[in-house]
Amino acid sequence: MDRLMASRRALGAFVRAHRARLSPAAVGLPGGGRRRTPGLRREELAELCGMSTTWCTWLEQGRDMALGAMALSRLAGALKLDAAERAYLFELAGKRDPVVREAAEDPLPPAVAAAVAAISVPAYVLDRKAEARAWNPPASRLFAGWLDGDNDRNLLRYIFLSPASRRLIADHDRRAARVLAEFRADLSRHVGDAAMTALVDELNAGSPLFARLWAEQDVLTREGGERTFDHPQDGFLRAVQVTWTLAGWPDLKLSMLVPAAAPLTG
Repeated sequence: MDRLMASRRALGAFVRAHRARLSPAAVGLPGGGRRRTPGLRREELAELCGMSTTWCTWLEQGRDMALGAMALSRLAGALKLDAAERAYLFELAGKRDPVVREAAEDPLPPAVAAAVAAISVPAYVLDRKAEARAWNPPASRLFAGWLDGDNDRNLLRYIFLSPASRRLIADHDRRAARVLAEFRADLSRHVGDAAMTALVDELNAGSPLFARLWAEQDVLTREGGERTFDHPQDGFLRAVQVTWTLAGWPDLKLSMLVPAAAPLTG
């Protein structure tokens, strides 16, 4: 069985099981007397999500068929799927969810901020717009001009607009290219996002380096690796960056800088 067929069969089984869990009363439909099987009928699900009964039947049978993102979104709503179930539905269908929670607008969970504060090496959390949402004292000390004092907390503005970043980050332009290529990869999940588009426009206008690198269309995943700094108080520093995506918060990334040779804090 090829991967597409396996995904379609898993999708069909998932939809069928969740249809069976829903009672007509749960979705505002009359019970209609005795039922041969529990849950909604296919024609009732079809009515709720605005699709044909044939479409729902073929979907549950795992057939190779066209699956539009908006149709899947209506289906998820009709089945009353929670966030994890909805993400699973779209993953099986191989489609991008048109309705994604934007973590950049959500308050950061207190437990996340507490966890970052408890880390002994420089650590910070970035959202999809490259805004620092949390950081610890070692990060404040390391990132002079960004995470210390009363500075703009956007990493891209720091790298491309702040002279402090050129003084701190060794091999600045190469690192800038890497960070921007990683940001472009993140942007692909938020095509049309007004805040991210405005940030790109601002930096294109304000930084010739950004404009040149942006035009090159490079895309990279976050791989971590060695980072070097010329710190104003601590001198030359080497670290290995490790980055995780936070569970349940796909737009938030936690980065830690583990000393590679010498301590990063004084």
